[in-house]
Amino acid sequence: MAYYPQNRGTKFTIGQDGNALVLLIAINLTVFILLAFIKVIYYFTDGSPAGPALYNKQVLDWVMLPAHMPTFLTRPWTLLTHFVAHDDIWHILGNMLWLWMFGYIFQDLSGNRKIASVFIFGALAGAIAYILAYNFIPPLRESLVAARALGASAGVMAIAVAATVLAPGYRIFPMLNGGIPLWVITLVFAMIDLGLMTRNNPGGRIAHLAGAGMGWLFMWQMERGRDWSAPLNWFFDWANNLFNPDRPRRHSIKKDLFYKANKPPYKTTATNLNQSRVDAILDKINQKGYNSLTEDEKEILKRASKEDL
Repeated sequence: MAYYPQNRGTKFTIGQDGNALVLLIAINLTVFILLAFIKVIYYFTDGSPAGPALYNKQVLDWVMLPAHMPTFLTRPWTLLTHFVAHDDIWHILGNMLWLWMFGYIFQDLSGNRKIASVFIFGALAGAIAYILAYNFIPPLRESLVAARALGASAGVMAIAVAATVLAPGYRIFPMLNGGIPLWVITLVFAMIDLGLMTRNNPGGRIAHLAGAGMGWLFMWQMERGRDWSAPLNWFFDWANNLFNPDRPRRHSIKKDLFYKANKPPYKTTATNLNQSRVDAILDKINQKGYNSLTEDEKEILKRASKEDL
């Protein structure tokens, strides 16, 4: 599975229409701007220091992933909203820069139809690990009720590891002594999470590592011929074509070739051509005329004329 050991001479760019990486970044930025706008409205409407706290309770809490299962069951949609929402400018800038760098490499090597699946699977793996960690690791259970997850870090980590598995020797920043291998960058990325796990946000660090594991698992399955992106790509295509009048339509072969056909669904041709059969056809012409012949008889007569029977 590991190939493309060197950089391919391409430049980092935002991309073109239909670029899944651009779409992921755009969704994250759009949600961030929307939440920031709502936060400003709360700040000016309330007119007191309690405005931000009210925003957190009435808006942000409803898109963050709660680790407390009874709370999560009242807002299951947070399983999907938490990984495209950010509440801090530095948080989203960091995530989007990592997503842009690793995502560009992964998409450049694997195509446009896998990056979204890796991101979503990594984010979901991180969410599951986050909930399990706060429910079953004793030191974290003390903060279970208040624990909330927010941000795209687990999905970004999945893309980083997937790109590294695909091309560990891919070099970036070539101006630095020929470039830095991708596996070094990813290793540093993972070591930061491990090193900071006991200092701040341990549940989030666990979620990042779970996302990394999902990125590796996705590529391991790809190597064995199992494309986990296929179901999601089918869903994306279906949703994209739902209101598209020019979408390709599925046709029923039975309906098109049988019920709507102007000709019979099959045509029989004579395989035995002999003088007695030709003579019978000629007698029929003498008695009833040429127009009385069937298509098969006309075909036999035509073949007989070519073979001089």
